[in-house]
Amino acid sequence: MNPRLRDGLLGAAVAVLVMVIAVWVVVWSISDPARGGAAAPSTPAPSPSAGGRDEPPSDLGPAEMWLDDLVLDAGTVVLPDSTLRDVAVTAQGVRSGPDGLVASEMAVDATVPFDVVAAEIGQDTTVRSGGSSEAVVERTVEIGGRSFDVVATGEVDVVAGRIVVEPTSIDLGGPSFLAGILGTVVRRLVTIEHEVEGLPEGLVLQDAVVQDDGFRAHLSGEDVRLVSPASSAR
Repeated sequence: MNPRLRDGLLGAAVAVLVMVIAVWVVVWSISDPARGGAAAPSTPAPSPSAGGRDEPPSDLGPAEMWLDDLVLDAGTVVLPDSTLRDVAVTAQGVRSGPDGLVASEMAVDATVPFDVVAAEIGQDTTVRSGGSSEAVVERTVEIGGRSFDVVATGEVDVVAGRIVVEPTSIDLGGPSFLAGILGTVVRRLVTIEHEVEGLPEGLVLQDAVVQDDGFRAHLSGEDVRLVSPASSAR
């Protein structure tokens, strides 16, 4: 499988969020409450104006931590084989404990640039917006020892957790009957199937739309495991 797929859409955004939370977990676990002054309640009641959607757990242990209404924004997240733009992460009810670091609810919005998707299809491939809900794939393909400049257009969809653009029209730059004859062969060479892998358990790609600069993807889920017990114990 193409290694770019393993970097996934959400892997980058979640990795940044995990780094921030992990530092907080370490500081919390190795420190004690400050002495002196009035003792703070072990589980303070949430402020009515806080806006949180979850109530703090009543069984929160002394070595555990609970966070609500977490927000993370990043203009650019760069990985060895992928780049994400305008990443926005929100999470509610994030708890550290024996199950690791788990968010009761989490949502992520991020833009996958066109060039990242184009690189998965093949060299000398261009992906761009086709207006409305469509994307256009342009590339040169070789069939029977001949090269063809292909322009394929299709609607953006989400299928089984993947961003999919299956061509509804294919132009080979010649007579229309040529596209009919070679369409089956060419179609698979210009179909986008951007699979999002490496995501935390419980996080699912829900929707994707085309923008001028890439595919805007929305992911969400419940009981999303950000850090496993082994990782959080380090």
